[in-house]
Amino acid sequence: MKIYTKTGDKGTTALFGGTRVPKHHIRIDSYGTVDELNSHLGLIRDQNINHHYKDVLIDIQDKLFTVGAILATDPEKATLKNGKDRLNIPKISEADITLLETEMDRMNESLPPMTHFVLPGGHQTVSFCHIARCVCRRAERLASALNDLEPFQPESLKYLNRLSDYLFVLARKLSYDLQAEEVKWIPKKES
Repeated sequence: MKIYTKTGDKGTTALFGGTRVPKHHIRIDSYGTVDELNSHLGLIRDQNINHHYKDVLIDIQDKLFTVGAILATDPEKATLKNGKDRLNIPKISEADITLLETEMDRMNESLPPMTHFVLPGGHQTVSFCHIARCVCRRAERLASALNDLEPFQPESLKYLNRLSDYLFVLARKLSYDLQAEEVKWIPKKES
């Protein structure tokens, strides 16, 4: 199978279901940003971190492919003529969201309470995590805008929201595990 198809040479691409849209369509921007996020998670997973975090990240990457597929599906073609879903894969579930919450709660148990905002950085691995968190927030903003125009599975949007929280807590936990300095943001007073 060739990677290049030449069908997008004029600035359009096909959604799942065959509908062609401009490559700058918000739907494409949404799932493209989810794909970008997935790549950043791979970068975090490639770091020297606890194996449990790597396992959770692999699960999250799998779920992001699901979110991407949901976002890439034309809502008018989401159901086949026989009444079945075009996407024959498990959708994002409340259990997927609960897993992120459980992981956050577990990590938070060993962290000092937050009293200030935290400046991103302190260790390269932590910085990668903060970048992923920011990309996740962008994916969520784009998906939210798309959802206003063409609603999709609500759990997918909720998952992106919870995932950005998870990535923030993971960044804090990695700072703790790696004994990196967590720099608090303390606004300067006006003179």
